[in-house]
Amino acid sequence: MNTKELNIAYKVRHALNENLDALPAATVERLASARKIALSKKKSGSPLHRPALENRLAVSTGGFFRDPLPWLARMGLVLPVIVLIAGLTGIYQVEQQRRISETAEIDAGVLSDELPLSAYLDHGFNAFLADRGD
Repeated sequence: MNTKELNIAYKVRHALNENLDALPAATVERLASARKIALSKKKSGSPLHRPALENRLAVSTGGFFRDPLPWLARMGLVLPVIVLIAGLTGIYQVEQQRRISETAEIDAGVLSDELPLSAYLDHGFNAFLADRGD
């Protein structure tokens, strides 16, 4: 029973208990016989309610591939995490490769003496190298 059904059942029980003395005798007898019939149809060994944990444990101990729905649900949780990790790793590798190529380009320019001597004395050029060489 969900909470809405349970609240309705409590309200009905409360209303019946409030007006129990005002009910006709025939109605009281019909309710008593309906209760007896319901109790006789109830299985003798079954509890009135079953804890949710018991049902969950029965599913989890049944085996990984026995029931396809939990297997698919597990894959539905694991697969996005794997894709996310692979994507982040790929982005990291691309960014690292970009930084390495930029640094190599600057080093090649410095080592090939394509820069004038005054560039090495310029503070802006040192800031440029420090910024680009991270």
